[in-house]
Amino acid sequence: MRWRLPSAPDANLRHYPDGVKLTGIEFSPAMLEIARQAAADLSRTIDLRVGDAQALEFPDESFDTVVCTLALCTIPDDRAAVSEAKRVLRPGGRFLLLEHVRSPNAAVRLCERLLDPLAVRFEATTSSENRFDHLHAEGFEIQQQIRSKLGFVERIAARKPAGQVAAV
Repeated sequence: MRWRLPSAPDANLRHYPDGVKLTGIEFSPAMLEIARQAAADLSRTIDLRVGDAQALEFPDESFDTVVCTLALCTIPDDRAAVSEAKRVLRPGGRFLLLEHVRSPNAAVRLCERLLDPLAVRFEATTSSENRFDHLHAEGFEIQQQIRSKLGFVERIAARKPAGQVAAV
């Protein structure tokens, strides 16, 4: 018997309702192939492309929603990625994030600190960084912020204010 850890595409794609037009980017061609297979397994038609979240190749204000799952920690300039999400969102568009964060629980925090060198070795950042400060700096309105019971995973729903248009 073979076991495979679920990749982000496996974990996410099944939750989108039928009829939603999906576009996905992935920096790694190998991970993009996993996403393509997951889409095929679910009989979903999805526009999947190699791309860089720091420099999205989409027109301004072209999406209603941007979803970012456990990715900001691996993007070298996560502030640029948040800025790009804002640029491609239509006014009033939603930015949905799920990220790991530093837990307020002392025992969990100790485990996180022990794992930080491993994260750095694999070119991810540590969970101590507060990536959500970028949302405020970019003018997003935080609508919902939920932390997991152990406090190391946080979900955020933010909205680009309706009066904001992309900078020219």
